[in-house]
Amino acid sequence: MRAVVGITASAQGILYLVHGSNRTFATLSACLMLVGCGACLLIGFLTPVVSIAVAILSLATTLSKVPIVAGNPPDGTLAFFELIVMAAAIALLGPGAFSLDARLFGRREIVIPPSSRTPES
Repeated sequence: MRAVVGITASAQGILYLVHGSNRTFATLSACLMLVGCGACLLIGFLTPVVSIAVAILSLATTLSKVPIVAGNPPDGTLAFFELIVMAAAIALLGPGAFSLDARLFGRREIVIPPSSRTPES
């Protein structure tokens, strides 16, 4: 899921940079942030922070008046909402075992100790 969101965010940012007609500072910075956040998601670096940034950028792009490059605007809007939901899920689930975060900060495991009470009948 992390790879799909990372590739989609990077591809959408690159498509805006290549085919975008509305070249303002806000649009350019949002595109560059999407590309950077997508790359960070691909390698798994700062995954919770970056996935929240992707969700916010995608929501801002969906609600803005900037035309979506995907061709059909309703299809592009629905795809952005799916990207927002998946990015929020990644923020809540964490980076996973095969990520740079796992290498840098170590894997986290929750250990639930056995109950010291005996069950009552």
